[in-house]
Amino acid sequence: MDYQTITLEIADDIAVVTLNRAEVMNALSSQMRAEITHAVTEGGKSARVVVITGTGRAFCSGQDLSDSASVANPDLERILRDEYLPMLRAIVDCPVPTISAVNGAAAGAGANLALAADVVIAADSAYFTQAFTRIGLIPDAGGTWTLPRNMGMAKAMGAALFAEKITAQQADAWGMIWEHVADAAFEATWKARAAHLAKGPTLAYRKAKEAIRATWENDLEAQLNVEGKAQGVCGQSRDFQEGVVAFLEKRPAHFEGR
Repeated sequence: MDYQTITLEIADDIAVVTLNRAEVMNALSSQMRAEITHAVTEGGKSARVVVITGTGRAFCSGQDLSDSASVANPDLERILRDEYLPMLRAIVDCPVPTISAVNGAAAGAGANLALAADVVIAADSAYFTQAFTRIGLIPDAGGTWTLPRNMGMAKAMGAALFAEKITAQQADAWGMIWEHVADAAFEATWKARAAHLAKGPTLAYRKAKEAIRATWENDLEAQLNVEGKAQGVCGQSRDFQEGVVAFLEKRPAHFEGR
């Protein structure tokens, strides 16, 4: 795909998807959603970790309300089903770890795009807001699923109803994200995190993602069965063998990702 609204760079087993519409704070157009879906899918095939970040002062300001595709066809249910769902599924189901490196404002669907990743790292100056009720809508793009699971019902309800800014520090303290980082150290931090995952046991990461996401639908016995099956697969991998040998030899493991 010839990307017009994003960039995709793959190097050292790290795929970096950069939202590149700084003039509109990286607002999500129909084209951008298709390009993100494609880039994340390609990154999951070609790299061992996928990072999503933004250019300029925003990560993503949410739905582009001036997007001609949206204005001409205000069928929001169709847009969510046909455009947002494939994008979010590409991120959630990505076979390698995903990181959202939130460099600035993450609003509305942009906030929930960020929260779809496995790990969210935010600069101290970044913030999140569920801005939907300001225009008479409810949180979408997975927000009603992600928010109560990440930070509990009380905080999720307040975030949805008041549509107030949630600072990176608050998001970290409430369990909404993995960590917040000083602006000066932000880029170096997410790059180091990505490099760590790119050298890790990719199969184990994938199985851990699958098992953790399954827990909401299972009781203890069912979840133990999920763990058992996943561990059985991981236990037959070269990375497990290498991990054990490296532990016994008191040296860093050199994982192949298989």
